[in-house]
Amino acid sequence: MDLADTPEEAEFRARLREWLAKALPTLPARPSPDDWPARRAYDLGWQRLLYDAGYAHVHWDASPTVRLIFLEETEEAGAPYVGAGFVGLLHAGPTIAAEGTAEQRERWLPPILRGEEVWCQGFSEPDAGSDLAALRTRARRDGDAYVVSGSKIWTSHAEVADWCELLVRTDPSAPRHRGITWLAMPMDAPGVTVRPLRTLAGSAEFAEVFLDEVRVPVENRVGEENDGWRVTMVTLSFERGTAFAGEVVACRRTLGELAREARRDGRWDDPALRRRLGRLNAELRALWRLTQWNVSEAQATGGVPGVGGSVFKLRYSHIRQELYDAAADVLGDDALDLERPWVLDRLSSLSYTIAAGTSQIQRNIVGERILGLPKGP
Repeated sequence: MDLADTPEEAEFRARLREWLAKALPTLPARPSPDDWPARRAYDLGWQRLLYDAGYAHVHWDASPTVRLIFLEETEEAGAPYVGAGFVGLLHAGPTIAAEGTAEQRERWLPPILRGEEVWCQGFSEPDAGSDLAALRTRARRDGDAYVVSGSKIWTSHAEVADWCELLVRTDPSAPRHRGITWLAMPMDAPGVTVRPLRTLAGSAEFAEVFLDEVRVPVENRVGEENDGWRVTMVTLSFERGTAFAGEVVACRRTLGELAREARRDGRWDDPALRRRLGRLNAELRALWRLTQWNVSEAQATGGVPGVGGSVFKLRYSHIRQELYDAAADVLGDDALDLERPWVLDRLSSLSYTIAAGTSQIQRNIVGERILGLPKGP
């Protein structure tokens, strides 16, 4: 497989690099990690810059390869991450682009691309995390609306979101994978209560969301009623297949910084540490090639990543933890200082084997859908 840029892709890469070199010095200072309204404004401001420069479209209208080039180049340049726009740009938006009606695409996609609206993800529940199909949030049809009651947890960016990609159970009598519906819920609807959750790293990008007789218009349903599990698999294929691609580039940059720090503080003389960093370098390079392969496969099959995304998510989750464990070795006693680089990243890395589908779930997907192993009893 030829993974080299085509002439058109090389031209896009060069043009993007030139624009980034001019645009990044004009950005304001990054806000405090704890100030989510300010972070929302900062992240949406960056998205607006991308939109005005003609680059916002790459998330949906460009080929998967061009999308990957965009993620690679912006991360290499140290551009802002999507931040509060994560769910809209990388989860809900691509799902609506793939599964929504023309009217839904027209309503929701342009505001996401222009940096005007933020989405959150209302999938997990207190008793339906890894076993997502066990969700119990109910939605009953009442005329031209669904009336929704229940609760969600680990809802990303709920405290600053305008919309929620919401999974609800619309047919309790159906087999559990067949009675689920995917809705777009306005977060300012009566009956929605948001309670932020503070993580081990001290941040509050997640929240509990409580829904008490919330009315969601039927026209906000993406896909057919009770077909939400299939639509959800589209969402999760983006989440596991391409949403973390830019983070692989960030990890490779962090690894280089670790090597330079080790040389400065004398720990580079430890052959065990050098071998460890060398192995991580090889693994991250291989993971990037896997990302390219997954993107090439998606391009050949209509733009939606396949189950190979589970292979990527499984290995990336563990490599990220191994990377920041190595960072703790480089920092030594300073690994307990929350003001030092990489320390908070190490704490947040602990969640990656759980977030976006646990490693156990990814192993099941790989075993059953790729290797063809039988399901357990």
